[in-house]
Amino acid sequence: MTTLEQASALARDEHGLAVVSTLRADATIQSSLVNAGALTHPVTGVPVLGFVTYGRVKLTNLRVRPQLAVTFRRGWEWATVEGHAELIGPHDGDLEADRLRLLLREIFSAAGGTHDDWDEYDRVMAEQGRTAVLVAPDRIYSSG
Repeated sequence: MTTLEQASALARDEHGLAVVSTLRADATIQSSLVNAGALTHPVTGVPVLGFVTYGRVKLTNLRVRPQLAVTFRRGWEWATVEGHAELIGPHDGDLEADRLRLLLREIFSAAGGTHDDWDEYDRVMAEQGRTAVLVAPDRIYSSG
């Protein structure tokens, strides 16, 4: 059985690059590339997968149809995490602004990101209206 940490570790050398697939209103799949990583949920304390987005299409899809799949890979090895998105951002969820700022940093770091100027990072995230997407896995499966 593959764990959340094992799945996200596949992409550690590539800054957590993963393909996120959401469901459009017409029942077709929309996929895009994100940086994602495993972290602890800021309220419940359970392990979750997190990524940050501001994409209009992903957010629209996830607000209406929160089910998604996230696939990590390294060479021919891959692992997919399926679950339902919990959105936490300027227009979603119920987390105070300072805690959201820290959560966006946590997700960025969990995906392997580093930053020389966290104040600038915070400013850009707020300016772009970035939203945290947290996924408590329903199913994790892999090639191995």
